[in-house]
Amino acid sequence: MVSARREGDTVIVFIPGWMSEREEHDWVAEMVRRLERSERKRRSPGRRGDDALFRRGTELSTRYLEGRARPVSVRWVAPMRTRWASCTPDDGTIRVSERLRDLPGWVVDYVLVHELAHLLSAAHDDTFWAWVHRYPKAERAIGYLEGLSAAAALGMIGVDGDGADDVADVADVADVADDEPDAVAAG
Repeated sequence: MVSARREGDTVIVFIPGWMSEREEHDWVAEMVRRLERSERKRRSPGRRGDDALFRRGTELSTRYLEGRARPVSVRWVAPMRTRWASCTPDDGTIRVSERLRDLPGWVVDYVLVHELAHLLSAAHDDTFWAWVHRYPKAERAIGYLEGLSAAAALGMIGVDGDGADDVADVADVADVADDEPDAVAAG
């Protein structure tokens, strides 16, 4: 059995000891191709830039929010200290932290739906959460972000690449799970 996984920037391929050098070489190349293809498929289509992120937001609004959320702009911004993203309903702008760029696409999609829902209901009230939960992976994405925040707060990972992240994100995401009015997991 041959398998592969990524650890940071390194791809580790597990190969049976009985394989020849040529077979090992071929399998390593194949497993790296497979892993990279899988990673590409999981990434958000919006990760390629602000225009792609705006298009993805528009697609998600159409699919889950009846096309009613119409942002003026959706863009990537430098890592935010206490939020994954933010929305200003008054001017229709959505900003998404660069920290999310390489997360699985379904997580970025949740954050976008969360922010788009603020264009329909600014507060974290029942109306807002009804819109958000139209996204079928909302609970799963909230759990993913909670885990990411917890791991960063414990120093297990560095979301900003510096070995640590903001402890504030842990409280912010926990608020979302409890449906608190001041929740800011995504914004």
